[in-house]
Amino acid sequence: MSAEEFALNCTVRTDLGKGASRRLRRLNNDIPAVLYGGDKDPVSLTIAHKDIIKATENEAFFSHIITLNVGKKKEKAVIKALQRHPAKPFILHADFLRVSDKQAITVNVPLHFINEEKCQGVKLGGGSIIKTLNEIEISCLPKDLPEYIEVDMLELDIGDSVHLSDISLPEGATSVALSHGEDNDLSVATVQAPRTEVEEEVEGDAGEADAEAGDSAAEDDAGDKED
Repeated sequence: MSAEEFALNCTVRTDLGKGASRRLRRLNNDIPAVLYGGDKDPVSLTIAHKDIIKATENEAFFSHIITLNVGKKKEKAVIKALQRHPAKPFILHADFLRVSDKQAITVNVPLHFINEEKCQGVKLGGGSIIKTLNEIEISCLPKDLPEYIEVDMLELDIGDSVHLSDISLPEGATSVALSHGEDNDLSVATVQAPRTEVEEEVEGDAGEADAEAGDSAAEDDAGDKED
């Protein structure tokens, strides 16, 4: 899917403030938004709620360049933040960041896990995959922005983990976390042993602890008798 497929019609908003935003949502079924960044001033916008809710149904919307049609002008941007209603399926506010073809941007890109059912630790070991991240933040030029990043689970065995450093990023993209040092090499997913094995290990450790406690108590009793 090309970036050109993501376009939103906007109008410049001059009636600002919380009260104006509430009226906007209630009376017109529109939402307030802000476009900022680059060498231009921030612009307050209005976007039809039905348009942006439809766009956000597509995962790729969050990792693509979006064309904002502001009157007769076209602005290239990425979505930086969405404020959603805590209990209802409504979007309350959107923030967009202008992009330049020659300037790197930081964007959260979704992870797509492949070969989960064929994973060695799952298929042969009966384990399960525990995911700790579903997206990662990358830095790249707009032309290099991927729609998603694949994480291949095929060869992982019980106890194995995938870290950020194990993921192959597209050419021109770098991990923001890893750029801060190896200490930020976060775990992305782990193949966990079957529950029965985990429980047996826990019970075994508990049994050893009880035995050690029993031996210690016996030694104390023997010492008391000698006294």
